[in-house]
Amino acid sequence: MDSRRRLAMCLGLTILYAFIEFATARWAHSLTLLGDSGHLLVDALALGIAMAGASLSRRPPSEHQTYGWGRAEVIAAAINGLLMLALSGLLVTLAIQRLIRSEPVPVTGWAVLLVGGGGLILNLALARILYVHRGSLNVRMALWHALGDLLGSVAAIASGAVIVMTGWMPIDPLLSLVIAALILVAGLRLCRQAVRVLLEGVPPGLDAVRIGETLSLLEGVLSVHDLHIWALSSEQVALSAHVMVESLGDWSTVLERLVQHLETRYGIRHVTLQPESWVRKVPVGSVARRRSGAG
Repeated sequence: MDSRRRLAMCLGLTILYAFIEFATARWAHSLTLLGDSGHLLVDALALGIAMAGASLSRRPPSEHQTYGWGRAEVIAAAINGLLMLALSGLLVTLAIQRLIRSEPVPVTGWAVLLVGGGGLILNLALARILYVHRGSLNVRMALWHALGDLLGSVAAIASGAVIVMTGWMPIDPLLSLVIAALILVAGLRLCRQAVRVLLEGVPPGLDAVRIGETLSLLEGVLSVHDLHIWALSSEQVALSAHVMVESLGDWSTVLERLVQHLETRYGIRHVTLQPESWVRKVPVGSVARRRSGAG
């Protein structure tokens, strides 16, 4: 099953259980369960946006979109992150309003306990489904959502259990704050990763200085400068650099050596390198090489 089908299946299950949690939360007057259902609804919207982003990212390059639509999934991830931040703020507001009330809102603990347990089982299943294809940013995003919902379900179970055993109602808004914190952390993580890609930062796990040093050690290369590394999408990295070589006559051989090194050691397949003469130290031409199906 490919990532799009996995996302579609997770979307359907998430929407279904979100409505179950929402209806139960309204009936049981549980803010914790309401927060978890809101988290699920945001996740459903997030998964829908993720599916659209994944579909757009598969479109081939065109004369107007020469790099293709790979960053559509990054924009989708950024939207998802902002939605999660908004949901976190809403939950905090509702929890504070309930905590400062003179009389606690009565919560039906057994209903929260049962529905929270069902949510835990669902999110464990979703996390297992998504874990296999976690390489894509959108699938990783969906996996983070499922893990966050899993912790939210644990909070709902704890809230229901405490109310059933002790009758202490403030536990419900207090644990809803825990859910808000989980949503906030996940939203900030998504926004940070999306912003890194959109601002063309060096992708996580790659060290530009180290890569430049290893390239300069290859045979025929004297030095590497003006090195830039950025992400075209969550799965495609690009690199450009100026390379000072011993002999321009050997550039084709040196280029092949550089491209192969970048692909095999760092997984960078979109490479643009410009040779420079070690004698004149001025650019004498440019050579671009794409290793994404073209030789």
